[in-house]
Amino acid sequence: MAWFRRRPSSGRPGGRPVDKADLEHLTQFIRSRRGVEAFVEPQTTVTETTMLLVAHDGEWTRRRIESPEIARRFAHQLSLPIYDVRLLGYPQRMRDYNERQRRRPS
Repeated sequence: MAWFRRRPSSGRPGGRPVDKADLEHLTQFIRSRRGVEAFVEPQTTVTETTMLLVAHDGEWTRRRIESPEIARRFAHQLSLPIYDVRLLGYPQRMRDYNERQRRRPS
């Protein structure tokens, strides 16, 4: 039975290597919005480690990233505050933004 077969480990602490397109997307989000903060979301059984960016108005974007260390390095290079979502949770402005988007007429 192949149901519980694991993927072979690459020896790296994270999942896939850093994707240049993902980093470019994150960089563009940071440059085109103000008050952006970064949040590291841990790897789970379903998803790899992700980096969540939240702007001042709650708009957000998320991309996979190789590891929490890579996320911290990336954020520090761009002088961006970075937090661990397990310790702080998600910002209220992000939840408010999601609610506004949900209520917005199509």
